[in-house]
Amino acid sequence: MSSLQSSIERFASLGEAEHKPEAREVFLEFREALTQGKIRAAERDDDHANPKRWVVNTWVKRGILLGFRLGVLQEMDGDGFRFVDKDTFPPRQFSVADRVRLVPGGSSVRLGAYVAPSVICMPPMFINVGAYVDEGTMIDSHALVGSCAQIGKRVHLSAAAQIGGVLEPVNASPVIVEDDVLVGGNCGVYEGTLVRTGAVLGAGTILTRSTPLYDLVRNEVYRASAGAPLEVPEGAVVVPGSRAVKKRPVAEMGISLYTPVIVKYRDEKTDRGIELEDWLR
Repeated sequence: MSSLQSSIERFASLGEAEHKPEAREVFLEFREALTQGKIRAAERDDDHANPKRWVVNTWVKRGILLGFRLGVLQEMDGDGFRFVDKDTFPPRQFSVADRVRLVPGGSSVRLGAYVAPSVICMPPMFINVGAYVDEGTMIDSHALVGSCAQIGKRVHLSAAAQIGGVLEPVNASPVIVEDDVLVGGNCGVYEGTLVRTGAVLGAGTILTRSTPLYDLVRNEVYRASAGAPLEVPEGAVVVPGSRAVKKRPVAEMGISLYTPVIVKYRDEKTDRGIELEDWLR
């Protein structure tokens, strides 16, 4: 991929790349590699001393942005709908050979998004360019997987769950949801949040890098830093909570602010409560 990377970075740095036919040829090769999961916006740094560390591939993000520069508006058809979008990112067309279960009803996946075999897509849902959705994951109705979001194996994104996309700035970590995570209905995971393996997000939980996460079990508070995202620990069970404002005069008004709270860590009872998900796959 080194030659593809160097070509993408070269054309991305040109001020008039859209006027060069070879730029589109390189982009189409890049888009196919994204669609096939051969390259991705972020991945584990297996060579690093910390195997749990995720690394952003900034050149992949630059390639996606290059695609938007090269694209022109075009009328398209998809799943019975007619719409207008950049011709460089048309909707994906699936076949039985892809082994992706795409239930009818208004869902859309852009080319440049990787959707692994055995993924289930319930209508209507949307997967944006640069996203990576691994095997055995279920994306429920009205759920969103944003641009460059990384979703692990056997994840359940419940109805109306929103996994935000972080395409710009190119060096910013996208939202990452590791394996075996359950994201409850109406949850929102945004701005470079990292949800570790086996975590459970209760319905309505909102996670952003600007919101602290309170751990009632370990008596700790987790926050994002300049060089790291907000991180949800492995196996944590997170629910919506609130914290009182202590500054005066607001404190005297009895005002509380929203905050996500870890109330427990996964155990056998938690696993029994979500084991039904296996039957849906």
